[in-house]
Parts: sequence; structure tokens; C-alpha cells
Amino acid sequence: MPASPSTSLSIGSETLRFRFRPRYKLFALGMIALGAAFAAAAMVSDFDGSSRTVAIAIGAVSAILGLLYLLSPAWRIVVVVDDEALEVLSRGDRRFRVPWTEVAGVVASPETKTLYFDGGEPDKSFKVPGRGAPAPYDIERRAELYDAIMGRVPAEVVTEVELLEAR
Repeated sequence: MPASPSTSLSIGSETLRFRFRPRYKLFALGMIALGAAFAAAAMVSDFDGSSRTVAIAIGAVSAILGLLYLLSPAWRIVVVVDDEALEVLSRGDRRFRVPWTEVAGVVASPETKTLYFDGGEPDKSFKVPGRGAPAPYDIERRAELYDAIMGRVPAEVVTEVELLEAR
């Protein structure tokens, strides 16, 4: 069976891959479009020297911020789940790997499919943002990632909550 870009097979078990994605793509595209339009309008307007410069700068900064968000290295982060561990890769390099037996805790909201994965250290932790959960990123197939983590993490480290509070 050929592996798809999102799923590859490992010996004896399935290895699942989930990529981080921009959550506010339309907002960023809007910033780019409005910023470019604002800068272009300022260039052809009757503004005098310093007003024109400020208007062009505001439009350019808005467009650049939207573009930087869409080109962020965060969208190259991949969460890998298999039967042994959860691993996070960035540009193919391992950021961290936490075996299921070493997970410090999981705070989960089953209703919203949101969870906070605590790998024992702040740089080994992350949020799977479900419905209504604040996060600057989204994760492809996040409900499937939620289920994959909850199906593998030891029950004694799971705390279920109605809504995930800010962490």
C-alpha cells in the first residue's frame, strides 16, 4: 500500500503525521491585500511628503506581516504519532520525542477535541486546538490527532475538563 503525504507505514503499526497549518489564513491574505491597496492608494493620492511616507509604510508593514505569517516556519512542524511515542519534527529535524510511558500529563476536552500535551518540559509540550480554543496555528486532521493521542496516552495522566483554559 503506498504511503500518502499525511500517513506513512512503519513496521508493525501505523505512523500518523499531522502538519501545523495557519489558522488565520484569510485574515493574513486580507492584511496583504488591504496593505498593498493602502500603500498603492497613498502613492497616487494628494498626501504631502511625510503623510504619504507614513501611509505607504503602514500599508507595506501590514502586507509584510500578513506575508510573514503565511511563510512562517511553524507551518513546517509535523507531529508524528506511533505506538511507541509522540514526536515533533521541524523541517525534518526532531524537536522532541516523548514515549507514551513518559508523558507527564494531558488535559483534554472531549467535547471540543482540544488537548494540552505535557511532555514534562515546556519545550516538549503543545496544544491541539479544537473548536473555540485560542491558538495561532491549526493542525490538519486535529480530531484524528486528538483521538490518536488519547488512545495511546496512559489513562492515569489524563485530566478531562469541559473547556481547556489558557495554558
